Amino acid sequence: MAAQSGKDMLLKLDQTGSGSFLTVAGLRTRALTFNAAVVDATDAESAGRWRELLAGGGIKRASVSGSGIFKDQASDARIRELFFAGTIRAWRLILPDFGAVEGPFQITALEFSADHAGEVTFEIALESAGELGFTVL
Repeated sequence: MAAQSGKDMLLKLDQTGSGSFLTVAGLRTRALTFNAAVVDATDAESAGRWRELLAGGGIKRASVSGSGIFKDQASDARIRELFFAGTIRAWRLILPDFGAVEGPFQITALEFSADHAGEVTFEIALESAGELGFTVL
């Protein structure tokens, strides 16, 4: 796979829950992290006392984070509303030449900061709140 432009990695929000996705504007950085907890199945009969893990056990989760500047009034307002209401909504993260990850997420952090001579920036963190799907693009 050839190198990809970071600007093509997009975070989109289902505005109303109807499948109408809106790109979160102004993001300069984005990250997607998958995690899976392990279930330790080691017992007294484990060979050589080596740890054994239960295949398929544990909890899977995904985290999305991003930072940037607010540029789009519609996505800015929606993000604030969803955060303060604690609403779980469908989100889509597009990874160029890889695919799209989509599913329910909740905004778990929303941070604003500014420098006296600069623009107001924000950071957002999302945590998965259900099963995620993957679509090849």
